[in-house]
Amino acid sequence: MQSLVDFARSTGASDLHLRPLWSQWLRGEPLSAADAHVTPPRATLEALPELAARLAAIARVRSEHPSADGSTRLLVELADGATVESVLLAREALCISTQVGCAVGCRFCKTGEGGLLRQLGSHELLAQVALARARQSVKRIVLMGMGEPMHNLDNVLEALTWLGGPGRIAHKNIVFSTVGEPRVFERLLAHSVRPALALSLHTTDAALREELLPRAPRIEPAELLARACDYADRVTWPLQVQWTLLEGVNDSDAEVARLVELLRGRRAMLNLIPWNPLEGFGFTRPDPLRARDMVRALKAGGVFATIRRSGGQDVEGACGQLRARSLPAKRRPSAT
Repeated sequence: MQSLVDFARSTGASDLHLRPLWSQWLRGEPLSAADAHVTPPRATLEALPELAARLAAIARVRSEHPSADGSTRLLVELADGATVESVLLAREALCISTQVGCAVGCRFCKTGEGGLLRQLGSHELLAQVALARARQSVKRIVLMGMGEPMHNLDNVLEALTWLGGPGRIAHKNIVFSTVGEPRVFERLLAHSVRPALALSLHTTDAALREELLPRAPRIEPAELLARACDYADRVTWPLQVQWTLLEGVNDSDAEVARLVELLRGRRAMLNLIPWNPLEGFGFTRPDPLRARDMVRALKAGGVFATIRRSGGQDVEGACGQLRARSLPAKRRPSAT
């Protein structure tokens, strides 16, 4: 964002003049001086069309994919032609991407299949919000799209500052999703905007987690959960534990028992997410009855648990699928 801020300031505008303009952009509205408490300099007013053009050039929606469940997946094209995905969700929520691709390489994820191509700048994270808000009201932001936010932490933290400031998003309504690393908890606690945390855990078995998340930090799941729960206690927003449910892999009674042991009495909720089928990945979506049985057992053990349905299944909208279909065949990675 700094180059855009520098351009605006070069017109003689102060932060007092610019804050209403940034807020308009992040609300998906046209730029004008109507909201200004102090009239901007003439040079700033004359430069508004140029500033608006520069903001619009950051990203555009290449295609929209509405789902019967009420969500809409957006394929967002960046200035260099790269694409990422955003998802408009129910209850005024938006899921945004933080990277083009992802380096973690989760075995069950389409995004991780092709690896990491590049980081998104803070302006590209914020542009996804502006594009979404031009289509619907957004009061909750989840960083759960393509990419691992902790691998792009500086740009993500800058975007959080803007979202919690001119973006007018309550801190508790920003959710930072991560596979987990100690420095993430430390940096978030030291930041002016301290979001809620979603931990992509997927198993309590260290060896299995290493297999499923081959390039995630090597931390024992029990220790990782303890650190994440401590963060939740510090910020007072409940921890969300993300668990992509894979039949015969992480849906055992033993997993349920360990989760009860680790999460009972903690400020946390477990989201069981039945896997979105992907051809060639070698996993199976679990029986809905098994997922419900797991939720009942977890609740009986004192753990708040729910089944979260991934949006956009009827349009093959699992994370990374839209982008993969948009790539030329010669660039599209093959399944492993």
